[in-house]
Amino acid sequence: MTIKPDPSIQIPAELGNVHFVGIGGSGMSGIARLFLGDGHRVTGSDVRDSDNIAALRALGAEIAIGHDAANLRDDVDTVVVTGALWLDNPEYQLALERGLPVLHRSQALAALIAGRRLVSVAGAHGKTTSTGMIITALLALDEDPSFVNGGVIEELGVSAASGDGELFVVEADESDGSFLLYDTSVALITNVDPDHLDHYGSLEAFEQAFVDFADGAREFVVISSDDPGATHVAKRLQHSTVMTFGEAADATVRVQDIETDGPVAFAVDYAGVEYRARLRIPGRHNAINAAGAFAVLVGLGFDPAASLEGIARFAGTGRRFELHGTVGGVSVYDDYAHHPTEVAAALSAARTVVGDGRIIAVHQPHLYSRTRLFAKEFAEVLEQYADETVVLDVYGAREDPEPGVTGALVSERFAHPERVAFVPDWQEAADHTARIAREGDFVITLGCGDVYRIVPQILGSLERERG
Repeated sequence: MTIKPDPSIQIPAELGNVHFVGIGGSGMSGIARLFLGDGHRVTGSDVRDSDNIAALRALGAEIAIGHDAANLRDDVDTVVVTGALWLDNPEYQLALERGLPVLHRSQALAALIAGRRLVSVAGAHGKTTSTGMIITALLALDEDPSFVNGGVIEELGVSAASGDGELFVVEADESDGSFLLYDTSVALITNVDPDHLDHYGSLEAFEQAFVDFADGAREFVVISSDDPGATHVAKRLQHSTVMTFGEAADATVRVQDIETDGPVAFAVDYAGVEYRARLRIPGRHNAINAAGAFAVLVGLGFDPAASLEGIARFAGTGRRFELHGTVGGVSVYDDYAHHPTEVAAALSAARTVVGDGRIIAVHQPHLYSRTRLFAKEFAEVLEQYADETVVLDVYGAREDPEPGVTGALVSERFAHPERVAFVPDWQEAADHTARIAREGDFVITLGCGDVYRIVPQILGSLERERG
C-alpha cells in the first residue's frame, strides 16, 4: 500500500528543515525548489539520480540516492512524502517513530500557498499544458506569479518558481484527492475523463471530487463545455460564477475555425468579439487547452487580446511531444500520455506534422489496474492513430503486480496483429523499432512511467541500423 494524503494532519506554522522522500519527481522537485527559494534547508532522497536532482543540488539541496533511514538527519523538522512511496519506506517509518510531522506533498505546497490568490488547474488530461499556458501568459502580461507545474516549461527551463505577485498557479493532482486540500480561488477543470478509479472506487465518487473542488473555489470556476464528464459535473455545481470553454455553441469562450496543418491555429469568441491565434505547438486539443487558459485570464480581469497573445508564446513542456533526436531521417519524440484519451491526442497531433512519414508508437502501460480496465481502449486508439506499435511491459508505480496483467493485454486486442509487437525487453524493443523505422517516420514513446529512459536505446539502435 502507498501513502495517501491525510487531511487531519495539522500543518505546523513553521516547517524548519525539510526532508523530501522521493524528491526527484516532477511535482516533488518543484515544491522542493520553492522551499529552497523560501530559505529552508532542504534534504532528500530518491531511488535514482536525474536532471531534477542535479538542478536541486545546484541550488543547495543535499540529496542521497537510495532510500535509507540514515538519510533522515537528526536536525530534520518536517518530512514531505509523495504518494508513490510504499508504507514500509524506511525514511517514512523513522519519521513516524520520531514523531515528526509527515506531510503529503500537496500539504507542503498548501503551506507555501497560504494567503495567496490560487489558480488550481485540474483534470484527467491537459492540466500540465494548461497550467504552462497560464503561467507563460501571466509573465507576458508583466505579472510575477509563483507556480508549480507538472512539467518543465520550455521557455523557462523550470517547473516551479517563486514570484512576488499575488497569484500562485498550480497543477492540482486529482489522482489521490489531494486537489481538495488547496484553498483555491480560481478552479480550471480541463476535463473529467474517468481515471484513478483505483483510488476513488467508482465513477460517482470521482465526479463528486470534481464537484467539491469546483464549488470550493472562492472566486470562479472554468470548466470544459465539451467533455462529457465535465458537462455532467457542471450540471451539479452550486457555484455562482461558472465559465465554460470549448466548441459548444453556448460556451463562454467558444473555440472556432481550428486549423491543424502544423502548429495549431484557431479563433475564440468571447463576449461577442473574435480573437485569433496560432500556437507554437501542434494539436487540436491544444486549441481547447488554450481556450481554458484564456477563460481563466479574462476571468481574472486581463485584457482578452493580450491574454491570447501571451498564451501563444507557450512553447510546450518537457515530456509533452518532446523531440530528443533524429537519426537517418527518423525523429524520436517522448510524450507523457498514459490514458487512452491522452494517447489519441498526442498521436493525432503528431499526425498533423509528420507529413508523409509514419508514426511508430512505443507504449508503456502505466498501472496494473489501468491496464486491466483500459486495455481494449488503448489498443483501439493505438491502432487508429499509429501506423506501428511496440508495447512494453506495465510500469506498476504504486501498485503490486496483478497475475496475468502485462502489456500483452493491450497487444492481444489489436484487430490487426501484424501492426503491433509486445516486446518486454527494452533493448529488443529498441532494436525492433529501429528495424521497422523508415526515413520521415516519427517514433513516439508514450507513458508517465520511466519509458523516456528507452529513448537513448532507440537512438542508439537507429544509429546502428541507419547510421
